[in-house]
Amino acid sequence: MGFLDRLRARVLHLGREVADNVADSGHAAVYLRQLLRGNRAPRAQRPQREIVPTGAGQPPVLLIHGYLATRGSLHLLERQLVDRGHIVISYPLGTVNWGDIRDSAGLIARKVESIVAQTGVTRIDVVGHSLGGLVGLYYLKRLGGRHRVRRLIMLGTPTQGTWSAIFGLVTVPLGLASLQLLPGSPFLRELADMPLPKGAEVVSIGANRDWLAPLSTTILDGVRHITLPTDHSGLLVDAEVAEVVAGLLTGNPLDESASHGAHEAGTDDTSGPR
Repeated sequence: MGFLDRLRARVLHLGREVADNVADSGHAAVYLRQLLRGNRAPRAQRPQREIVPTGAGQPPVLLIHGYLATRGSLHLLERQLVDRGHIVISYPLGTVNWGDIRDSAGLIARKVESIVAQTGVTRIDVVGHSLGGLVGLYYLKRLGGRHRVRRLIMLGTPTQGTWSAIFGLVTVPLGLASLQLLPGSPFLRELADMPLPKGAEVVSIGANRDWLAPLSTTILDGVRHITLPTDHSGLLVDAEVAEVVAGLLTGNPLDESASHGAHEAGTDDTSGPR
């Protein structure tokens, strides 16, 4: 079978997966509404009502949005974390995020150093959705993030690459991200060849109904992996996911309510393909 035949087969397979995931269209609609807030979306504010400040005393949390997304796509997760007392920061990666992942990681590195200079904090936590997780991982491995990142949490991040990036190839003249997301891309090989630095905790969360970043693509050797019963959009809009992320940020184990339906695999897990 030639390359074009394999590519055609992948597209047909992805089309069937899209049809099979119509049930998750509610999450997609909520996500789309947040995405359309754009990069000038107002930041979540601490509510006046009484809350339990579980994030008090924790490092700031930097949220990184995904491919073809905006800062607005992070709004619901940001609000959930702010409600729990976390200081949350996010930045736009272009008008929509389709540029070189290395360039995005460089921007994040400069923003983090600016935060350090202005606030005096020395460590931050990073939460990246989809491609945003690759931005955070490249920063951690390559651009000095090992000195700044306490925890990196990746949500639906295809560290092994994803064939769904085929649909984004039309954006290649505008940015390299879709090519970099394809399995076996030079970028992903470069990222895999760099060891995880010591001192930073890395967690990958995958969704069992995610066709954009299938569960097997989110499993990374040496990294704690958690499976949640949602889809790609749900990783940003489900309150249950936010509860799990908040627990990880505060270093608390998943309680019964937050981990309902979740499956956690250790770094030596062999239950799924890599």
